[in-house]
Amino acid sequence: MAKNFGDRNPPRVFFYQRLLIFISVLTLMIIGLISISSATQSLDAGSYRFLERQLIWLGLAIGVGIIAALINLDKIKPLIPVAAVLAVGVLILVLIPGIGKMVNGSRRWIVLGGLGFQPSEFAKIAFIFLMAYYLDAQHRNLKDLKLGLFLPLIFIGVFAFPILLEPDFGTCALFGAVGMLMLFLSGARLVHLIPTLAGGVAAFIGLILQDEVRSRRLFAFLDVEGNRQGGSYQLYQGWLAFVNGGATGVGAGNGRYQNDYLPEAHTDFILAIIGEEFGFMITTLVVILFATIFCLIIFSLKRAPDMYHGQLVMGTLLMICLQALINMGVVTGLLPSKGLSLPFISYGGSNLITMCALTGILINCLRHWEKLPISSEQRKFVEITA
Repeated sequence: MAKNFGDRNPPRVFFYQRLLIFISVLTLMIIGLISISSATQSLDAGSYRFLERQLIWLGLAIGVGIIAALINLDKIKPLIPVAAVLAVGVLILVLIPGIGKMVNGSRRWIVLGGLGFQPSEFAKIAFIFLMAYYLDAQHRNLKDLKLGLFLPLIFIGVFAFPILLEPDFGTCALFGAVGMLMLFLSGARLVHLIPTLAGGVAAFIGLILQDEVRSRRLFAFLDVEGNRQGGSYQLYQGWLAFVNGGATGVGAGNGRYQNDYLPEAHTDFILAIIGEEFGFMITTLVVILFATIFCLIIFSLKRAPDMYHGQLVMGTLLMICLQALINMGVVTGLLPSKGLSLPFISYGGSNLITMCALTGILINCLRHWEKLPISSEQRKFVEITA
C-alpha cells in the first residue's frame, strides 16, 4: 500500500531534484575544465598550468559547497549582520592602494600569501543573506516607503557603491538587479520600485557615459561591424568563433580563435570557445543546464517555510542565473560588455568557490524543505509574491 504523505511530496521527488541540480552543475564544471584546458594552450606554451590551478580551486570550491549544503541556515541568522559588515569592510579595503591589486585598470583583487581573491565575489553571499534576513524581519512592513524601499536601497548601495568604485560596472549592476528583484518578489510596492529602477538605470547609464573606456565600449556595441577592429574586436571574434564551430564544432583543442584572436578566451568569452570547439549543440546544452537549475528551484519555492528561506533561495538562484544570462548576452552581442564570468565554467577561483557555495545553499534548502508539510503558515513567500 502506498504511503500517505498528506500535503507532502514523496521524499524521492526532492532527492531527484537535488540530484538533477548536482548533475547539471557537475556537467557545467566538466565542460568548463575541458574548455579552459583548450583555451589556455597558447598561453601555457604546452603546459597545463591554468587547468591545474582550476582543479585546485575546484577541489576547494566543492569542499565549501558541501559545508554550505550541511550547515543549519537558521542558526547562522544572528551572524548575518556581522558577516555583512565584514564583507563591506573588505570591499572598501580593496580600494586602498597597497592592499587592493590593480589589474587591467581595475582594483578588484586582494593578494595574500601569493593567492589572489576578489572580495566582490564572496560579498555576493553576504549580500543575499542580508537581504533575505531583512525582508523576512520586515515582511509585514514592505509596503512602507521607508522600510520597504529606502532601507533596502541603502543595503544595496553599501555593497554596490564600493564595487562601482573599483570600477566593476558589471558586478555592480548584478547586485542592483538581484536586490531589486528580491524586493519585488517580497511584495514591495511597484509604485515605489518602478521610479527607483528607472532613476537607477538612468544614473548608471550616465556614469557609463562619463567613463571614456566604457562609453566607447557601449557605442562600439551599437555598431559591431563598424568597430570590429576597435572596441568590438573581442565580440566580433567571438561571433566568428561561433560561426566556425557550426552545429557540431571543430573538436576539442582544434579551435583557432583562442590562439591570439580572442583575448581572455578562458574567462569572460569562454562560451565562444565552447561554441567553436563543441558547436551549437553543446552551447545549447549549457543554456539548458542553467535553465534546468532555474526551473527546478522555481517549482520548489512553494515548499519555502518562511520569507527568510524563500528569499534566500530566490536571491541565490538569481545571482547564479542572472550572471549566466548576462555573460551569454555579452558573448552573443545582445548586451554590451560587462566583464562577468560564466558561472561554473570560466577560469577563476573566487567565482567558482562562490558559485559552489550558492549551489550548496540551494541543496541545503531543498534538503530541509522535504521534511516540512505545506501549511497555510508556510506559504508566506508564495502568497506575498503571487
